[in-house]
Amino acid sequence: MTAIIDYKAGNLTSVRLAFAALGEEATVTRDAAVIAAADRVVFPGVGAAKSAMANLRALGLEESVKAAAVSGRPFLGICLGMQILFERSEEDGGVETLGLLPGAVRRFPDAAGCKIPQIGWNQCVTARAAVDYYFVHSYYAEICPYTIGRTSYAGVEFTSLVRKGNLLACQFHPEKSGRCGLELLKGWLAL
Repeated sequence: MTAIIDYKAGNLTSVRLAFAALGEEATVTRDAAVIAAADRVVFPGVGAAKSAMANLRALGLEESVKAAAVSGRPFLGICLGMQILFERSEEDGGVETLGLLPGAVRRFPDAAGCKIPQIGWNQCVTARAAVDYYFVHSYYAEICPYTIGRTSYAGVEFTSLVRKGNLLACQFHPEKSGRCGLELLKGWLAL
């Protein structure tokens, strides 16, 4: 069973439906015991870093997320769920985040011809391929030693896909990225 963590910061229904389209049972939960018992854990997110961290703490889920991310079980972070795996974020005046990945999350600079937030399709370039995925974000994670996919926007090259052991996380929304997004989720389920 796949647990989708509900910490009041995510498009949970879209994520659950993407897994259902692949025939995978996925449960949306705030229960630490369910997260600990799950075969796989998804940490989605739409929103702001400071409120997301406050919600994790208020719901008593911060340690559950950290434990799942280093448990050896497949763990997937999506969008904000990727960003708050890093050490800190500039969002909302700055906030310390989970610290599972080295580096910071920064705001895109103003750049001619680039609207902030980035909303729409962009390429994630890995060692194997360049694939178009759907992005919605105003902040980006710096390149780090675990970066396996990079994307460019507003004159910045940033981490769009990162892997550290059992932890895989993406800045884009695979659940909103059509066939390519479902392929990524299918590959993750096969881990």
